Amino acid sequence: MTIPPPVLLLAGIALGQCLAMALAWGLQRKTGQSGWVDACWSFATGAGGLTASLFPLDDAPLTARQALVGTLIALWSLRLGLHIVKRTRGGGDDPRYADLRRAWGPRAASRMFLFLQSQALAAAVLTVTLYAAARNPAPGLGVWDGVGVLLLLAGVLGEGVADAQLARFRRRADAHGRVCDAGLWRWSRHPNYFFEWLGWLAYPCFALAPGPLAGVDGVWAWGWLAFSGPAIMYVLLVHVSGIPLLEAHMARSRGAAFTDYRQRTSAFFPWPPRTPD
Repeated sequence: MTIPPPVLLLAGIALGQCLAMALAWGLQRKTGQSGWVDACWSFATGAGGLTASLFPLDDAPLTARQALVGTLIALWSLRLGLHIVKRTRGGGDDPRYADLRRAWGPRAASRMFLFLQSQALAAAVLTVTLYAAARNPAPGLGVWDGVGVLLLLAGVLGEGVADAQLARFRRRADAHGRVCDAGLWRWSRHPNYFFEWLGWLAYPCFALAPGPLAGVDGVWAWGWLAFSGPAIMYVLLVHVSGIPLLEAHMARSRGAAFTDYRQRTSAFFPWPPRTPD
């Protein structure tokens, strides 16, 4: 039985992402700084998406949609990865991973390795999303491609603003023991996570774009796979490695300040602050 080239391509990328996260495991063990884990994941996901978008599978020329999706995933990966590298080089360990290691005790090393391999699996699912977005055979670029660009740029810009606001707050002399609740952080306890998720909603737009005249040419059936990306990002950020781990740490380190913040501020989706009863 002949394995289809797209399956071989995606399997090879997934293997590379598993190897990248194994290297990330070794790097965090050597340096004691778990922030390198998220930097490696960002770059590995970006490299996988770029390969899935641009790698030639036949003699067909590169399409405008392939080039566009490849450019956008590279922009996302570099912005996020370099931000995490800068933050990690500033010193200190990521409190989420530090708390996990303490909770896991003597088995922390092996359990961390498996945990990072699960992140590699998530990166592989995201790569499928990017493949579906880039390889949509609809000719040309249309309205939905434009919507996708706007969503991706809004996600990258919003996350960048949220990261900058948090970094500025942390540099304040009175930041210790307090919670950042200014700017976007007044509307959401995790605006960086929200905008990260928002950016991934761009790729179903590319994958299901029907062509130059929206609604005329129909959509690519495999394009529906692109919804796997925003779905898994939502689960990871809201229910697995994002909000639960970070808020458990914040509750311990910020105490009453975080309790008050949590009572009046939306967890994920930006929303006007609630007025205390």
